[in-house]
Amino acid sequence: MTAEHIRDLPELPSDIQKIHIVGICGTAMGSLAAMLKTQGFDVRGSDAMAYPPMSTWLEDQQISIMMGYAKHNLDWNPDLVIIGNVVRATYEDAVAARERNIPTISLPEALRIFFLKNKKSLVITGTHGKTTTTSMLAWITEFAKLKPSFMVGGITGNFQSNYQIEDGEHFVIEGDEYDTAYFDKVPKFWHYQPFRATINNIEYDHADIYPDIEAIEHVFTRLVQLIPSQGSLWVNGDDSRAVKVAQSCTATVSTFGLGEHNDLRATDIAYDESFTTAQVSLRGEDLGTFKIPTLGEFNVRNMLGAIAIAMDEGVSVQHCKDALAQFKSVKKRQELIGVVNHITILDDFAHHPTAVESTVTALRTRYPNKTLRIVFEAKSNTSRRKVFQQDYPKAFALADEVILSKPWKKDTLPKEQLLDIDELHRDIEALGPKTSLMPNVDDIVDYLAKIAQPGDIIAGLSGSAFDGFHQKLLTKLKEKHNT
Repeated sequence: MTAEHIRDLPELPSDIQKIHIVGICGTAMGSLAAMLKTQGFDVRGSDAMAYPPMSTWLEDQQISIMMGYAKHNLDWNPDLVIIGNVVRATYEDAVAARERNIPTISLPEALRIFFLKNKKSLVITGTHGKTTTTSMLAWITEFAKLKPSFMVGGITGNFQSNYQIEDGEHFVIEGDEYDTAYFDKVPKFWHYQPFRATINNIEYDHADIYPDIEAIEHVFTRLVQLIPSQGSLWVNGDDSRAVKVAQSCTATVSTFGLGEHNDLRATDIAYDESFTTAQVSLRGEDLGTFKIPTLGEFNVRNMLGAIAIAMDEGVSVQHCKDALAQFKSVKKRQELIGVVNHITILDDFAHHPTAVESTVTALRTRYPNKTLRIVFEAKSNTSRRKVFQQDYPKAFALADEVILSKPWKKDTLPKEQLLDIDELHRDIEALGPKTSLMPNVDDIVDYLAKIAQPGDIIAGLSGSAFDGFHQKLLTKLKEKHNT
């Protein structure tokens, strides 16, 4: 459960030059390290594990990594320590920082202190679609020459980065409701000083943090109360929870979605193998046809959220259209890994049952007459818990074949709280798809390389690197077909 209030910041040195980051190899922490380095700070860090691509990327930025969480990591006497949310209070680096009275802050606090001051913060939130919507908005504002800074939870196709520091007045940021650090137990997005924000949707998630949906609604309610009266909030008007929490906002509140009651609405949605098109209207005024090179109804909603904030900041409709037509999706969002012998391999981040269902539906829409094989890893704090046991089966129903990997490790959760993978296997198969349960990634790769046929679509769904599944399969197929 989160705390009720943001803590008071510790007193910081007037002249900060050296910053140590504990847990530096996380995607967001590594990006923060690079952002700080661009600002002229001497940045170093420590982590339990360092492996490519993050380890090599940090080396390219000339940022030193110390292996393990040891007290001597702080012997270079940094002026400030930034602690990641994977770090526990008992880790030696964290203990040493307290013992030596070195000021300690979290990643969101660091963003607020070093990057959000004097910026107009545009915060994209919701259970699903944050990363894509943030990437869309960052690209639209870049295309419109607003010179935005941004930070997003994935590698954007248009920037080939998950951050940018520019001198424009806007900072576009993905607002996550997950908590922050062992000493800063509030949602990340409470720190981001939103001037404008979206709520894409609200569902139960992060079962390791929140006991129920009411707790999640509570933190979103507190978020919208942070928006100043001269700002704005756009919510998915087709999502009753988003509409409910918006009632606490004192800024202008508007809605986007597909229903006719929405202020910003998409209709006449159509797909081909590469693009989605939709007619968009704003309070009854036709804005014309928008085209995005991504598939799925959920991406239309993401597009609407990005358009809404961009237009509030004065971006023209035509700029929005032109930018979105050139949008390149985020890595691990229906990302094409490769095609071998007309067998297509895709990677997607989906792991919450709603995200899984949206992705499988989008792929079935995109490839209606092809064999769709879905490989799923239940590894995240969400997917490995039993709380979604009954929601997962229907999410896979449109696939031709589903392969479930075995649980990724011996889990510390009580057995009664863990997803029952055998039950999930049976329940998916009862809905129609051929379903298999395989012990490890190498077995899955060997199986698929043996049975895959030209025209097959193979999508690996996971909130992690999935033990290299996608590249292993690509390599195996290339060896088999001598390509």
